[in-house]
Amino acid sequence: VYYEDTDAGGIVYHTNYIKYCERARSELFFEQGKLPFDGDRSGFVVKKIHADFIGMAKLGDIIEVRTKVLKIKAASVLLEQTIYKEETCIFSMEILLVFVRQGRPKPIPESLLEMFR
Repeated sequence: VYYEDTDAGGIVYHTNYIKYCERARSELFFEQGKLPFDGDRSGFVVKKIHADFIGMAKLGDIIEVRTKVLKIKAASVLLEQTIYKEETCIFSMEILLVFVRQGRPKPIPESLLEMFR
């Protein structure tokens, strides 16, 4: 956890937990040499987030984001993402991502579906 992630008291600002999860999802793609979109004007958008702030992280803490696929549909994927500090879960969320092309939901391309299987 860096200084820029915290409030004046050195505690992680609440929206940054969602940012950490976004970065972790991006890393899943980057590790496979892919990007989380397919061509022009297409990619995943967030449809719904249910977040549970369980604990807190502070300046200098080392945290780990874990991602689990809960459900895959033709145009969407439901993920559970949790953030751990040591072995304690401090944040959990379910996030529904929808694949869109030119602003409309479309089937997730096979090349991107591989990432979630």
